[in-house]
Amino acid sequence: MRFDIVTLFPDCFTSVLNTGLIGKALAKQIAQVHLINPRDFTTDKHRKVDDEPYGGGVGMLMKPEPIFAAVESLPILHRREVILMSPQGQTMNQPLLRELATNYDQLIVICGHYEGVDERVLHLVDREVSLGDFILTGGEIPAMALMNGVVRLLPGTVAKVESLTAESFEEGLLDYPQYTRPAVFRGWKVPEVLLSGNHAAIAQWRYEQQISRTRLRRPDLLKSWEEKQREQGE
Repeated sequence: MRFDIVTLFPDCFTSVLNTGLIGKALAKQIAQVHLINPRDFTTDKHRKVDDEPYGGGVGMLMKPEPIFAAVESLPILHRREVILMSPQGQTMNQPLLRELATNYDQLIVICGHYEGVDERVLHLVDREVSLGDFILTGGEIPAMALMNGVVRLLPGTVAKVESLTAESFEEGLLDYPQYTRPAVFRGWKVPEVLLSGNHAAIAQWRYEQQISRTRLRRPDLLKSWEEKQREQGE
């Protein structure tokens, strides 16, 4: 998988690309990340990448020319997707990350800044993606989240593949509670069923806990899961 991150602040990615599973995945060539600064594609002496919006308004917009030039300088792989990180895009979720990890070999991710990008940049874009219903100073943090979520799904990144399927959101429910040693910590005990060795009972407990936790914390997810269960039963 090749990532091309179009960003005015490439230094933001230095630590992210050199730590944890992402760093290991890059070292093993499971993924490649290239950072492209639109400022390098400006043609004026001030290397200007933003300007005032037509019609007036607060703030500045990223100009289209440097972004187009940056994207058009990149190699074109057969299965590629151009993504603009934008609060107006579809909300990032696990099905989206899995789709990107499965169906594409190249993701070009444009990080907006200031008050956004010139609307004509959307002619470059295949889809807009949002981290959530809130505003950040730029698209770098959402881009990091997207890259992290996709890379961990690529074959070879996570050693135990089964751990990718037994986690929150993969089946439409939140994950069950998990415990490790010691069996008692400050008076809080690990549930007896987890110490029983009865795998069927443990599986049933975990399933019930998933439903209970999702009902309490994310009733919207539970409703969608229940609807899906009904559809599959028809």
